[in-house]
Amino acid sequence: MNTSKHFSDTPDSDPQETAEWQDAFAALLQAQGPQRAQFVLNALARQARTQRVGWQPELATPYINTIGVDEQPVFPGDLAVEERLASLMRWNALAMVVRANQAYGELGGHVASYASAADLFETGYNHFFQARSQQTDGSGSLGDLVFFQPHSAPGVYARAYLEGRLTADDLAHYRQELTAPAALTGEGARGLCSYPHPYLMPDFWQFPTGSMGIGPISSIYHARFMRYLTHRQLLNCAGRKVWGVFGDGEMDEPESMSALTLAAREGLDNLVWVVNCNLQRLDGPVRGNGRIIDELEKLFAGAGWNVIKLVWGSDWDGLFARDTTGALTRAFANTVDGQMQTFAAKDGRFNRDTFFGQNEELARLAQGMTDEQIDRLKRGGHDIVKIHAAYAAAAKHTGQPTVILAHTKKGYGMGSAGQGKMTTHSQKKFDETDLIEFRNRFNLPMTDEQVTNLEFYKPAADSVEMQYLHAKRTQLGGYLPKRHTECAQIPVPSISSYAQFALAADGKEMSTTMAFVRMLGNLLKDQALGPRIVPIVADEARTFGMANLFKQVGIYSSVGQRYAPEDIGSVLSYREALDGQILEEGISEAGAIASWTAAATSYSVHGLAMLPFYIYYSMFGFQRVGDAIWAAADQRARGFLLGATSGRTTLGGEGLQHQDGTSHLVAATIPNCKAYDPAFAGELAVIIDHGMREMLVDQRDVFYYVTMMNENYAQPDLPTSVHSDVMRGCYKFGSYPRNTDGRQVAKSFQNVTLMGSGAILTEVIQAAELLAQEGIDVDVLSVTSWSELARDGLANTQGLQSHGSGTALPFVAQQLQATLGPIIAATDYVRAVPDSVRAYVPQGRSFTTLGTDGFGRSDTRSALREFFGVNAAHIAQVARDALGSV
Repeated sequence: MNTSKHFSDTPDSDPQETAEWQDAFAALLQAQGPQRAQFVLNALARQARTQRVGWQPELATPYINTIGVDEQPVFPGDLAVEERLASLMRWNALAMVVRANQAYGELGGHVASYASAADLFETGYNHFFQARSQQTDGSGSLGDLVFFQPHSAPGVYARAYLEGRLTADDLAHYRQELTAPAALTGEGARGLCSYPHPYLMPDFWQFPTGSMGIGPISSIYHARFMRYLTHRQLLNCAGRKVWGVFGDGEMDEPESMSALTLAAREGLDNLVWVVNCNLQRLDGPVRGNGRIIDELEKLFAGAGWNVIKLVWGSDWDGLFARDTTGALTRAFANTVDGQMQTFAAKDGRFNRDTFFGQNEELARLAQGMTDEQIDRLKRGGHDIVKIHAAYAAAAKHTGQPTVILAHTKKGYGMGSAGQGKMTTHSQKKFDETDLIEFRNRFNLPMTDEQVTNLEFYKPAADSVEMQYLHAKRTQLGGYLPKRHTECAQIPVPSISSYAQFALAADGKEMSTTMAFVRMLGNLLKDQALGPRIVPIVADEARTFGMANLFKQVGIYSSVGQRYAPEDIGSVLSYREALDGQILEEGISEAGAIASWTAAATSYSVHGLAMLPFYIYYSMFGFQRVGDAIWAAADQRARGFLLGATSGRTTLGGEGLQHQDGTSHLVAATIPNCKAYDPAFAGELAVIIDHGMREMLVDQRDVFYYVTMMNENYAQPDLPTSVHSDVMRGCYKFGSYPRNTDGRQVAKSFQNVTLMGSGAILTEVIQAAELLAQEGIDVDVLSVTSWSELARDGLANTQGLQSHGSGTALPFVAQQLQATLGPIIAATDYVRAVPDSVRAYVPQGRSFTTLGTDGFGRSDTRSALREFFGVNAAHIAQVARDALGSV
């Protein structure tokens, strides 16, 4: 029998029989304990499914704490001291933001988010967040990874101030990165960035979380990468945790949710999320007409996570104990978040009348409580004892990732100025009454004058509070967040050992994608570098010709391979292994880029340099996960992104959604991304070689984006003399002198210069040959990087403008000065890509760009290139027209 009606909607047809079943279960639980009770329930559930009853257990539990009072461990700290410290953090964070906005009203900043999360942070700081303390001899710990809720950054700065890592002057320059003394003179107060940005504060922040959703998925893949390092015996990450404090509104982001099942499938019990459920987004309730904690519990439990609900503080324990009829639980089950937010914004009298006044049972529970006591009933996320119990349970749980759903109030303690109000997210101005009320609410040891002057407060070094704070962090290995960059160099083999076939190709036909895969296979065999390489694909490794690597290094699987693959007898059969090296992430570009980021930042996070190569359809990179790439740049990633089947005409039949004409335009906007569009295997080899040395030997914080094609054509040799020019952005590929073949040609001596990159360079070469046959002298420049040429030009121009330094000419101008005539630049990308160097073309030379603006189409390569006007015939015609207009 099947039924879609919820069982709780069905009236009890036999209350006496129901009571007997309940009594029998209670007796079983009392006599044989929870484990036996769970076994029986599971057996009954299996029987129900077998009999097609159409029932399954609810994924949501009552709106109460998962951990009962009798299950709480003894709190190991000094509760009074920790509460005083948390209050000081709240004050200094508030003062920092309000001061900045009194002086400069446009700076912004956030108080309410940290006000709700302060106790969640402080409990972690005092008892759980392990810092890196590893010594040169290998002793100590590499520490935990902690992802901080971005809008709570002022609170993290406030703690760093008490720890002595930031000064009061630093706090006074919150969100003033350009005008702080350190930025202007190199000394004095530093400016503090708005959110966690490792790029801007490279010794402080470790993980960028400011773009909602990027932090959650990144934390999952970092936890999985730690398992990868352990299973491959590169680094023992046992005992280390990944902690993430995120917002309940942030869970609406698809990236936040997209890898939940991966975390459960991989059994990532080294991962703990704390979702700060203050029930409020930026503008209003997260689930005004529902309950976000219930919704998230169902979602995480269904995905296979261990869920801990941290809903009510210790003040509620007595009420629950006196509630013998379940009135409280029923009332909460019928209270939606929009109403709960109103309760947070109102005072004790309102809550007595509105909540406890719903019925006589609730009213009796509130008897004997003053309005102030009702007003101060804490939610679980503000009770340090309850938070510690939840964290301790999460830390010791095995076999699953854990999420703690912590119920808080947004703007907690801000009173009438902002607690629970719709506008609280943007609240950054307080009048004197609000400030004094805040001081009184948290019993801060400050005078009215100190409060109204928004003075930062720091207890004396020998105070109980300061000694306690430092002692706790000493026990946990030191202070955090703190970013490390110490990392041993990795030797890179000579280019001839793995890419000689590409440098001296001798006209052999191959695609640049195939050339790359062959280079990668050779690099994986290198004794020093090979184990540090992390090949990553979202899917379609076979499309990119990587199937041979399945046997060579295997695909990583945390459980090995439990099946005999269908193609086990073939040379290129699918092979998974515990020590597999390839990370094949399925059809998830968001997951693959998060995986790449974890590997690309291993040098900093783990002190172990790894070299990730993530290969993918180029259209599904910057266009789909550009925000994640931007965040990786913020985190100072080092690695290679490889946009295969790149360009708008190289991937013929796939059409609009697959054909990439813009990735180089977007890549150029990221300062530490070096983007190259090589046409030939030799160019590709030089770029890969130089990039590896720059990242692994010189240890520069850059990453490379390199586009490749699946089009086979003859590959020329690459002279050693042009290797440096390849890296600077262009070199002279060849000259094509006019060839009359005895025919009558124009008497005037004509010259033209053609520039091309990637897939279109072969068309440019063919155009040069056509023009030479017509009596026109042609020089061809192979452009390997338009963005590097443009950056060089801009740097040169800015240098001359600011202090008269710089070379005589930008590099592209130097290259073009050795040529003559009109300049035609053609690419497989939108015209804006070659147009980026227009300002640096020698004066008096016309400059015409050809590209693939617009949507892609499905057809053959030749048809597409004719359609977009980037084939040899069209390039030649544009050159003729340019000559005719001279």
